[in-house]
Amino acid sequence: MSALTGSTGREGRRSILPWLAVPALLFFVGFAVVPLVGVFVLSFTTWDGIGTIHPSGLTSWRAVLTNPGLPHALWVTFLVMAVSWAVQTPASILLGTFLAGRQRYRAVLSLIYFVPLLLSSAAIAVAYRALLDPNFGLGAGLGFEWLSKDWLGRPWLAFGVVVFVVSWQFVPFHSLIYQGGVQQIPQSLYEAAQLDGAGQIRQFFSITLPQLKYTIITSSTLMVIGSLTFFDLIFVLTEGGPGDATRVLALDMYKRGFQADLMGPASAIAVILVLMGLAIALLLRRLGGRDAGESQLEGV
Repeated sequence: MSALTGSTGREGRRSILPWLAVPALLFFVGFAVVPLVGVFVLSFTTWDGIGTIHPSGLTSWRAVLTNPGLPHALWVTFLVMAVSWAVQTPASILLGTFLAGRQRYRAVLSLIYFVPLLLSSAAIAVAYRALLDPNFGLGAGLGFEWLSKDWLGRPWLAFGVVVFVVSWQFVPFHSLIYQGGVQQIPQSLYEAAQLDGAGQIRQFFSITLPQLKYTIITSSTLMVIGSLTFFDLIFVLTEGGPGDATRVLALDMYKRGFQADLMGPASAIAVILVLMGLAIALLLRRLGGRDAGESQLEGV
């Protein structure tokens, strides 16, 4: 009788589970699928953002794909993506591993390190633009000549500043992800390594890094996909300059749509960004998603 009651209860819970996903599904459709379909349709039209929308076929797509500035914007976008990933990932892993310790002061430091993520990207850009001003910034105020350079007026310096500011803002978030990943590693692995005479550096490369494989994939996916949408920080900090040195694809989309009133080409660029994000996410998923899913199922 109890077994029959238990099976009936499990079947009842299973029948309820699909309905629990309905609110999330409606939210996703309303705020993700519908706008995406609208942008896709808008990319085949001509519209200045105010007047009447006129269907124009592939006119907007031809204008975007034949524009000589598109390859450069793609190159800058991928460069920001790659360099920021190369800077943020090692820093996040090391900081997350350090913060995973049990000491109280590390918990306090984790709260302090998390502060940059709470700030607005526009506010951070305004602050750094003021600090790096060669005439009135931090270098001029403290008398440091090496800080009094024209950081935002030279292409490679401006690019380096963008990567540094992006990393400064988002390293805390990814450090939190790695901190949770390190805390999930069984302590028995480290105890066995200590009995074998392995030091902390050997333990880090032989235990911590291999155990963080899927955490690295998750963090990298968020990091890379997020880098495709960098706009407000770059817009306030450099406005894509000097020249087009920091003009990423998202900024190019804004300038076409809201400064040049070309909503059709801007929508086409938005579709390109979405396709790029999906392709990169699927690629990263292929790197370790199947094994990760199997390991998670085994854990359940």
